[in-house]
Amino acid sequence: MLYRQNLLLGALFILLSELMFASMGASVKYVTQTLPSDMAVFMRNLFGLALLMPLVWSNGWVSLRTEIIHLHLLRSVAGVSAMYCFFYALANLPLADGMLLKMTSPLFMPLIAWFWLSEPLRQRILLAIGIGFIGVILVLNPEGEFNHIALIGLLGGGFASLAKVTLRRLGRSEPSVRVVFYFALLSSLISSIPMFWGWRQPTAAEWGWLALIGLLGTLGQLMLTRGYAIASAATVSPMTYTSVLFGAGYGYLFWQETLTGQFIAGALLIAVAGLLAIGFRERIDDTLVSDPTRP
Repeated sequence: MLYRQNLLLGALFILLSELMFASMGASVKYVTQTLPSDMAVFMRNLFGLALLMPLVWSNGWVSLRTEIIHLHLLRSVAGVSAMYCFFYALANLPLADGMLLKMTSPLFMPLIAWFWLSEPLRQRILLAIGIGFIGVILVLNPEGEFNHIALIGLLGGGFASLAKVTLRRLGRSEPSVRVVFYFALLSSLISSIPMFWGWRQPTAAEWGWLALIGLLGTLGQLMLTRGYAIASAATVSPMTYTSVLFGAGYGYLFWQETLTGQFIAGALLIAVAGLLAIGFRERIDDTLVSDPTRP
């Protein structure tokens, strides 16, 4: 009975986290109609850093001492690059498409871990990668007008995977508070660079939307972390694909977006591939589920 309660509560947290992420995606899509997506990325990172400061203060600044700052920097560059790609895709694609493309990172993770960490590529993983990329091809729609914006979103999945695999290496010696703080700090600094030439003064309403993006992203990450902490990742991971459904709902309600049969087929293949790869994701590290590179 206790296991069942944990499973149901964990699934509920995952479901709520995906609702937060889809709501954040809808907010990004709305505010980037008048503001550049660069500003949304910067405010997302800055808000996360502000929320972390009380935690860092309570742990003491000595807890931030590290000897592998280069790996923190690599992880931050990859994570911010993923955010830029995803936010650009969210601004320029139907919302469900953008939410789906962020789910492609499990397809890249085995390849990066094989090249960098010598993780074996088992037959099940190769099958998952093959199925997943067939789904991606359907979403990219090569028979019609090639969707270069979707390709940028797919590139974001690759960057997110690199960030997550780097996180596994960091997890060998770095405590979670240090890892999360350096990501928030470095990503805020990196994403501030375009602000020197791309800043546009937001209106009062736009400030509210930018703050909401940071709040929803932070709440989603906290709920996701909590969900995986109390229930098996292999059991509740399928719930993460509900963000595509939430995104489709927002897209239909606010932008009259509809799903094509080709998109639905591609989404199902990507979901099947992601579920097949769950065993690999379990081995990579439970720390990955608390990765703030997720937009």
